[in-house]
Amino acid sequence: MITSEAESRQPPHGRWRGRSLLILASAVWLGTAYWQTHKPLPPGTRVASASYLAAPNAVRLLADVTAADAYGRPIATQAIFDETLHLIGGARQFIVLDYVLLGARAQAQAQPLTEAESGPKGSAGGSLPLRPRAVQLRDALIARKSAAPALRVLLITDPSSDGYGRSPSQSLALLRAAGIDVVVTDLDALRDSNFLYSSLWRITLRWWSGGARSGGLSAWARLANFKSNRRNLIIADDGAGGMTGMLSSANQSDADSADSAIAVELSGPVLAPLVASELAIARFSGWDGAGAPRIDAGVARATERPDQGVDGAEPARGAAKVRVRVLTEGAVRDALLDRVDAAGAGTMIDIAALYLSDRAVIDALLAASSRGAAVRLILDPNAAAFGRPLSGVPNQPAASELVAASDGGIRVRWYRTHGERFHTALALVHDLHGVWFTAGSASLTRRSLEDYDLVANVAVETALSAPLAEQALTYFDALWSNRAPLGTEYTTDVAVFADSSLLSYWRYRIMEGLGLSRF
Repeated sequence: MITSEAESRQPPHGRWRGRSLLILASAVWLGTAYWQTHKPLPPGTRVASASYLAAPNAVRLLADVTAADAYGRPIATQAIFDETLHLIGGARQFIVLDYVLLGARAQAQAQPLTEAESGPKGSAGGSLPLRPRAVQLRDALIARKSAAPALRVLLITDPSSDGYGRSPSQSLALLRAAGIDVVVTDLDALRDSNFLYSSLWRITLRWWSGGARSGGLSAWARLANFKSNRRNLIIADDGAGGMTGMLSSANQSDADSADSAIAVELSGPVLAPLVASELAIARFSGWDGAGAPRIDAGVARATERPDQGVDGAEPARGAAKVRVRVLTEGAVRDALLDRVDAAGAGTMIDIAALYLSDRAVIDALLAASSRGAAVRLILDPNAAAFGRPLSGVPNQPAASELVAASDGGIRVRWYRTHGERFHTALALVHDLHGVWFTAGSASLTRRSLEDYDLVANVAVETALSAPLAEQALTYFDALWSNRAPLGTEYTTDVAVFADSSLLSYWRYRIMEGLGLSRF
């Protein structure tokens, strides 16, 4: 056997020691990666509530829609943030909020984008209708707390609100000073989506990072773990002994304020498991739980009210039944796949989404199409965001794959963005017997649906003739068919942004599979 001169001079036990150390380091790395992707989920995650029978007027669908007219001027209708402020203003006992971004980028002044910044060629020339949401939300919470000192307010947010320590949020500091409990989520307790990097980070850089809110290089190192809390919800007492909540896809930050989004507002005991989940997340993130008794008391009062949608209560004569469930993390995926897997001829599947890349969802859609289900997708083209051009990954190659693999059976249209994003998360499955839909903050990605990020959705089932079903279907059909004032187009043909290149296809598959992505 031929060996190098250096190896021949090295003692055999020295070579074996070096190889042993390499094998041991590799084993620790891979063992850490396996454990951190399979470890037990922390308390409060993967919630799948019971199905509750709600009064027809106890569930509402709200939408933010941004488009442009024939002259490129922005047209925006917004309801979600205004309703958030309304819920805050009506609370007397407790408010629980969980939003991904309330500082850092959110605190930047809401300046309109220029034509050059607002998107790719052909986008609207007018400035986007940005709104200072972060400051308005902060001021509303402080004013409500000042007006009702006994009110307990718990605000849970993602470390990005503090820029992972790089840019401490003045808004969060003011909220704390006003007596509001502000909790930054401990993302280290979650499973690792970017497992190859995160396992190395955990056994090396984490020990010198100084905690989740440290700044400098350690903040960038934490950011590369690609995980987040994106639940985007508010739950509050209604001031009259009841409880109302809203789960949405909308980020409450200035830069996101022009995005199209969707939300579901609902009332009743179905929210109790979600409140318990939020309190558990706050506790494993370091909250002392001082405000928990008052919050629990408010929830208990609300669940005792007979008009708050108690399971088994019959709706008024002639009114359609509405059943609701709260789903978080992987429970969203399970519920969605159950519905899609049962779809066949005579069933329609309509999806409106910012991202679509989860392999189980893509495979299920292809299988449903092959069984005769009609599948329609409205997707963000992933071509631009916040004034920066993007690569089109994952939606452009994923959409091209779905259209090609289904021989055109799956139809796709792109939402016409103009610098903002189509930040919607809605999936409808319907036939002549009824409508089931889920909406909230869960994107159709591995991170959202496979227990990596924190997300929250509502699942609703009702009759096809129910006003809520009509509202959901009308919303989707209006975007799909461009039912808008003359000169305004919501969506465009799939060919406009289709990307069937193998390079893009494998790029998004690798990024999704290894967790090397922000989606």
